Amino acid sequence: MSNFDELINSYREEFLKDLDELLRIRSVSAEGSEVPTQALSWMLKKAESFGLKTKNIGGIAGHAEYGEGETLCGVLTHLDVVPANAADWSCEPFALTRKNGRMYGRGVADDKGAALAALYCLRALKESGVKGNRVRVIFGTSEEIGMKDMETYFDAEPLPDLGFTPDSEYGICRAEKGIMHIEISSEKANNTSLMQFEAGSANNVVPDTAYAILDCSDYEEHNLQRLADAAGKGAFDLRFTIDGLKVTAHGKAAHACEPEKGENAASMLAGIICAVMGKESVGDLCTFINYCIGRETNGLSMGIKMRDAVSGSLTVTLSRVHITEREAKAILDIRYPVSFLEEVVLYQIKKVAAREGLSVRLIDGEKPLSLDENTPIVRVLKDAYKNVTGEEPLLYTTGGGTYARTLGGKGVAFGPVFPGDDSRIHNSDESIDEENFFRHFRICLEAMNGMMTYGG
Repeated sequence: MSNFDELINSYREEFLKDLDELLRIRSVSAEGSEVPTQALSWMLKKAESFGLKTKNIGGIAGHAEYGEGETLCGVLTHLDVVPANAADWSCEPFALTRKNGRMYGRGVADDKGAALAALYCLRALKESGVKGNRVRVIFGTSEEIGMKDMETYFDAEPLPDLGFTPDSEYGICRAEKGIMHIEISSEKANNTSLMQFEAGSANNVVPDTAYAILDCSDYEEHNLQRLADAAGKGAFDLRFTIDGLKVTAHGKAAHACEPEKGENAASMLAGIICAVMGKESVGDLCTFINYCIGRETNGLSMGIKMRDAVSGSLTVTLSRVHITEREAKAILDIRYPVSFLEEVVLYQIKKVAAREGLSVRLIDGEKPLSLDENTPIVRVLKDAYKNVTGEEPLLYTTGGGTYARTLGGKGVAFGPVFPGDDSRIHNSDESIDEENFFRHFRICLEAMNGMMTYGG
């Protein structure tokens, strides 16, 4: 036990230097695979410098491994991140900034910090001479855009016998809601005065900015300005451009698993436009967004409001909108309770959209995950958490989607963020409390040690 504490303390400055280097790799998966692949190469090279076995699977995923036993254990992490607009940050997003007891940077909490910590834990097990099961730290590069990386990885490599992903919160996440990304579109762009509507850069983020360009009358412009003023300072900006009146909405970003923590700029913008201009002016899709989604996050107006006792309520996020004079489409992120079926939710959305002449397409989906508290990995993680903190971990559910659901019922999400620590994941100024992070480092090492010595 004390040896682990000493090792983590001895790694601290080296770890922080490596974390800064890793954060500087702009591995935004939504912008393409090239830079996330660079982050994977960097991580595997670092693992090799620690004397660990490594394997690269097609440039999209890979692992570092230690141990010789027959049982295979996994710690699944991802190196890709969501976009970051530097103008919205108080510091450089793609670097490590330490201030006021916190570490800032895109990926510091989701999930580069935890990925690097897991690799250092594997190093600690090796340097401590721990013997037992094989433990792999698995790295992916497209978790934020659908987890195709893990499909590729597990097509080539076996599923672990037990595992966890440090990509959520403490205590132990025993259930994850189902996830759907759907596209709603109009076959014809019938918006006569709405020249353009743009919002969102990722499917799993509440958009904090949206803009529209309108060909409107002086009377409509006057009413738009009146509503913008009534919304409060900073909510909307109006200015004339060569193409028409540009209306910009300013909201608050949030992870789509908790849309109620954000302020959806796309919904705000649709609301103000539809309040002033008619359906023929703005088109079917913008009207649908306003009346069937609006500022809701529970799906009530689409008839999909639902909940269960295990995982809570369904959530809906209008994450992206793209409307021009030629096409109109929007993307919704939907998180549904574990006891419901994707097919039921999709059927209802299609029925409501069809009334407005709109088409619905499922882009991708992830089935729900639910584990019993007596499964082996839950028992191992309970022991690890209690050994370090002296407390029993809370078992909870989330609307977040993690690699745990790729483990065939043998894995859960576990850390790195402690309750009450507003890490602003998927938002500007993403950060994590530094001392809490190193406490996570210690818990992660205890958990990996527990898996390595697990005897069934």
